[in-house]
Amino acid sequence: MPGQGKRKRRRREASAPPAGPGQWRVVFETPDDVEWRTRWASLTGPGGDLAGVDPRWLRIDTFCGRLVRETTRRLSVWEPERRPR
Repeated sequence: MPGQGKRKRRRREASAPPAGPGQWRVVFETPDDVEWRTRWASLTGPGGDLAGVDPRWLRIDTFCGRLVRETTRRLSVWEPERRPR
């Protein structure tokens, strides 16, 4: 399809983590859908700890357990490396 490469590139650039050294810090992890929705709403809603955070600085991982384990979701936030003064 014409233009598909350009769309993919834009989407990838928009979702890329911030430039520079740092690491992903896990905020919370749960296999329960109801708990996931509740915690997500409380953290990203007005007055939440992550309310003003740029969406590119957030990462949601879904670990599919299939038949062995439950599917687990993990929310992480990007923490830039702090330089000593």
